[in-house]
Amino acid sequence: MDSPEVTFTLAYLVFAVCFVFTPNEFHSAGLTVQNLLSGWLGSEDAAFVSYHLRRTAATLLCHSLLPLGYYVGMCFAASEKQLYSPSQASEAWQLFLILAVALPSAACTLIYYWSRDRWAYHPLARTLALYALPQLGWRAVASSINTEFRRIDKFATGASGARVIVTDTWVMKVTTYRVHVAQQQDVHLIVTESRQHELSPDSNLPVQLLTIHVASISPAVQPFDIRLNSTEYGELCEKLQAPIRSAANVVIHQSLGDLFLETFASLVEVNPAYSMPSSQELEPCIGCMQTRASVKLVKTCQEPAIGECQQCYCRPMWCLTCMGKWFASRQDPQHPDTWLASRVPCPTCRARFCILDVCTVR
Repeated sequence: MDSPEVTFTLAYLVFAVCFVFTPNEFHSAGLTVQNLLSGWLGSEDAAFVSYHLRRTAATLLCHSLLPLGYYVGMCFAASEKQLYSPSQASEAWQLFLILAVALPSAACTLIYYWSRDRWAYHPLARTLALYALPQLGWRAVASSINTEFRRIDKFATGASGARVIVTDTWVMKVTTYRVHVAQQQDVHLIVTESRQHELSPDSNLPVQLLTIHVASISPAVQPFDIRLNSTEYGELCEKLQAPIRSAANVVIHQSLGDLFLETFASLVEVNPAYSMPSSQELEPCIGCMQTRASVKLVKTCQEPAIGECQQCYCRPMWCLTCMGKWFASRQDPQHPDTWLASRVPCPTCRARFCILDVCTVR
């Protein structure tokens, strides 16, 4: 059986990781800095900038206290180590205690520095000061951001640790410890990367995640990256004043149909290939008439007489793209999570097939 020391260590490690990265379960339970300190932080909708000035400071302090919390917990979980009396503890634990006390001390010192002159030294306030008129100061810029954030037509997406917010004038990224801000008229935006995932952990759907680099023409404003689902790309472009350029090797799929075709093709590639008889020749695809037919429906998912799928005896008449479009067109758009596992009729003979039955011709 595990000792109380090991059990507490594992439990506290899980708690600390979840408290820092806050999964959905912790959000639902209210175990977040924003919820625990909501009375002091105030409302994000009422005063966006003031809220995040306090939130970043409070988050830094709370996270810095985690090692000290572990030490205090170990005083009870491993009482035989006499950790409650540091002079009698081992040298390793004394060093850990020094570190556990030094972290929140350094955090408090930094937060005190930020908060001087009504938070004028906070990194967010310093960034806003770059856009302020000399006679008005950064608080006038903060007031403008607060007003625009309250509007319902802003673009907002992402999890709490990496939210992307675009208002009429500003592009912002809210992270755990920082808020990146750039003025729309001063930025260059470039799609630098796209990552295709066959299944999203949240919706069980194919998803493409885009990385967009946001760089201001002012060298004093630190550039940053924002990440979002490609299906939100069109809505983002509508809110932005500046155009978004794409790197040469990046292909953006803005619709669920585009994402499905990409996933459909990748799944068909791993299916067994169909050997074309030497006496037959491939004809142009009857769907698009642009390319030659490249797929044949062959029941490979189960034995011939088992299951809903049926053997198709049609010769190869469709290309992979047109077969994928046919497959997608027969799906329920309200339930895209069922698309990959569904069965549809052959577009020619109506024999039912699934994705495992689509074989490339060689």
